Amino acid sequence: MPTPRVSTAFQVRELFQRIAPHYDDLNQSLSLGLHRIWKTMTVLWAEPPQGGKVLDLCCGSGDLALIAARYVGPQGQVTGVDFCPALLDIARQRGERLLPDFPWQWLEADVLDLPLPDQAFDAVTVGYGLRNVVDIRRCLGEIARVLRPGGKVAILDFQKPRDPRLAAWQSWYLKAWVVPAAAQRQIGADYEYILPSLESFPTGDEQKQLAVEMGLRDPHFYPLLGGMMGVLVARG
Repeated sequence: MPTPRVSTAFQVRELFQRIAPHYDDLNQSLSLGLHRIWKTMTVLWAEPPQGGKVLDLCCGSGDLALIAARYVGPQGQVTGVDFCPALLDIARQRGERLLPDFPWQWLEADVLDLPLPDQAFDAVTVGYGLRNVVDIRRCLGEIARVLRPGGKVAILDFQKPRDPRLAAWQSWYLKAWVVPAAAQRQIGADYEYILPSLESFPTGDEQKQLAVEMGLRDPHFYPLLGGMMGVLVARG
């Protein structure tokens, strides 16, 4: 589920520190469990090869990383990156509990300045993270840098639908359900910024253009749920 896009890296980190204990439960309940289907689709679009290396940026509590690990198998490797220590700890604990023998790598780092070598990964995934970075262009540039030639990136995020009726429903849902559900856990204020963040987030076509400008190739954008979310897919 979406979280607000805010103006500084410090604000982003502090926001996720606050919501970390509630993140998984809210995602599950507010999406009726459908978020796991969308995340699986995202990993499949990234086409992680058997035995390959996958980078999961803004890994959160580790959902996409866990899915990717099952596709690359025990000979592969998944590196989960997040700069929120609380969420990264949850992801690490889940990975070690559910796939204890897998060669996990967990890295606390800024996705705008990755301490990783060029062309090191066969696939890159991002789940509900691009909308919250403070510099989308720079994030896409870092993805292009670390992705091997021909490798694929898949980026899942919420979008503002073009259909005004769906946009109105989305607005109602966020105000009437998401914020009150978060408020019950004393984090309602952190979720009030979701709607403004969708207003300022680039459209699918704009995301494709940005991807090309920052060094990615053959971009495609796949709308989901009537355009209320979507997946940007491109090649290194």
